[in-house]
Amino acid sequence: MLLSSTRLRSYLLLSAALLLSAAACHKEEPQPADPKPDAPTPYTLVLPTQLPQNVILPADNPLTVEGIDLGRKLFYETRLSRNNTMSCGSCHQQSKAFTDGRQLAVGVDGIAHQRNSMSLVNLLWEPTLNWDGAATTLETQARKPIENPVELHQSLATGVSKLQQTPLYPPLFAKAFGSSTITEANVLKALSQFERTLISANSRYEKSLLGQTRLNDDERAGKLLFFNHPGEGGNSSARGGSCDHCHNGNNFTFTNATFATAGGTAEFVNNGLDRTFTDLGRFNVTGRNSDKGLFRVPTLRNIALTAPYMHDGRFQTLEEVVDHYNEHIERNSPNVNPILLLSNPAPAGSNSTTLNLTANEKRQLVAFLKTLTDSTFIQDPRFSNPF
Repeated sequence: MLLSSTRLRSYLLLSAALLLSAAACHKEEPQPADPKPDAPTPYTLVLPTQLPQNVILPADNPLTVEGIDLGRKLFYETRLSRNNTMSCGSCHQQSKAFTDGRQLAVGVDGIAHQRNSMSLVNLLWEPTLNWDGAATTLETQARKPIENPVELHQSLATGVSKLQQTPLYPPLFAKAFGSSTITEANVLKALSQFERTLISANSRYEKSLLGQTRLNDDERAGKLLFFNHPGEGGNSSARGGSCDHCHNGNNFTFTNATFATAGGTAEFVNNGLDRTFTDLGRFNVTGRNSDKGLFRVPTLRNIALTAPYMHDGRFQTLEEVVDHYNEHIERNSPNVNPILLLSNPAPAGSNSTTLNLTANEKRQLVAFLKTLTDSTFIQDPRFSNPF
């Protein structure tokens, strides 16, 4: 039966309406946008009461739980080295107070660095880093060992590319910095966050100050020698090692600008090792002749764990170090710290100084230095290799 034109028009209109209705019923609903990652959790930094409390953290890199956790993993991550065999933790081992026990650091290619690995401890309070102070922030310092040809020997950009290809790191960067796209800046920030938590303040010496333990007779005698100066108060018979001239304050490092050498800074000293220099030290950074042979004064915290000693690791034992300061300071070394010469008179016709410490006094001084070891620091699981 044929439909009239009016009925046909009505039929077609009805069919079109039904088709539009069906299409509307099957229209896909818009999908919600991916949720933004949660903001990282602020980390509450609790400083030991015996350490300075006026710590300044960079505004663009606050401490967070997620950032510190990521930094710890990166600190022990071998993908940041050229051949995937070494990490920051290779030259900075927790059991050795974050040194490596070598005279000179050795990189991925088996080439020795010209300097000894410094301890990473209480860096929150260090205004300059490295033996020559070439870095003034942890963020700028962290790049140097990664890219140095005699250390990890790999561009940070290559390291970032390696990390990006892993299933582990993109989600961790998203939690710490809000993006799974890994950047060089965020790698350096995470490493720096972790390193700022490496705080040591629980040695036997500090416990003795808090009345929690008592040093033995030799350790107490060594403490007096450490802080006393020969001839102090006009008493020519006064005994002392003058150690606190350069190792003072809460962190046993050079903090008093009063003792700066002319043209130098309070953190760098020529301690009379040599008459001529194979390593010019601070001069390589400043270009000032008065900085030739000057090096940063390292902390004495955990000093019994960080042998060998000096910027070139020339002394294997604390006994050798004490011998140097007692009787082998080179008076004619350019820019030698004048305090060393004032504290250590020279015998007639000698180029060296002497404190005139006896063998027993040297032994007592070393006994005191060993009380600066913080056994909890080297066993703290928060600082250990997570892999």
